[in-house]
Amino acid sequence: MRVLLSGVVGSTAYGLARPCSDVDRLGVFAVATAELHGLRRPVESVVSTAPDQTWHEAAKWCRLALVCNPTASELVWLPEELYEERTPLGEELIGLRRRFLSARAVRSAYLGYAAQQLRKLRTREAGPRAAKHARHLVRLVEQAVELHETGELRVRLAAPERVRELGERIAEHPEIAEPLLAEAERRLDRPGVLPEAPDEAPVEDWLRRVRLANLDAAG
Repeated sequence: MRVLLSGVVGSTAYGLARPCSDVDRLGVFAVATAELHGLRRPVESVVSTAPDQTWHEAAKWCRLALVCNPTASELVWLPEELYEERTPLGEELIGLRRRFLSARAVRSAYLGYAAQQLRKLRTREAGPRAAKHARHLVRLVEQAVELHETGELRVRLAAPERVRELGERIAEHPEIAEPLLAEAERRLDRPGVLPEAPDEAPVEDWLRRVRLANLDAAG
């Protein structure tokens, strides 16, 4: 794979990792442009669990980021020390990170995913991973509000131990999360700093330059 950008994400990035925690990696890669013109489309995502890695092809990652997918989006908001590969095109992608944001998508993606975690907790579907789902809920709600009000995504949590402790309580008593979600919805109902739609033009331009850069690459 022609890696453009990669880094350590997940619990390590959030500041929630423990000695036994897995190290999750996320990356963006580009296929040889010639492969896009064949009978069959090339693979757009590569996922492994040993080690835990997810790689998205450039166009796939852009589509995910344009709907503010929380997992994909955090790659371009990581603390500097967590990047492992950072090519010039990857650097440009980081520079475009605000262009992917939109008020509607942040609300739908972040609060929608948080509500999904709460449903799992209410039905006990989360099982032994309940506390992890609850921590995700807290993180997503806080990130949604911060994005809406500041236009910035802080991946490293300001108070990870508070999030961990609150997650433990929510795992035991899911109803504790209901006012958190309700308050986030109220704050996102107020005017924020995000545009109504993402700015796709510079993203499209970046992707076309990725294709040109890989035009003569061997398949």
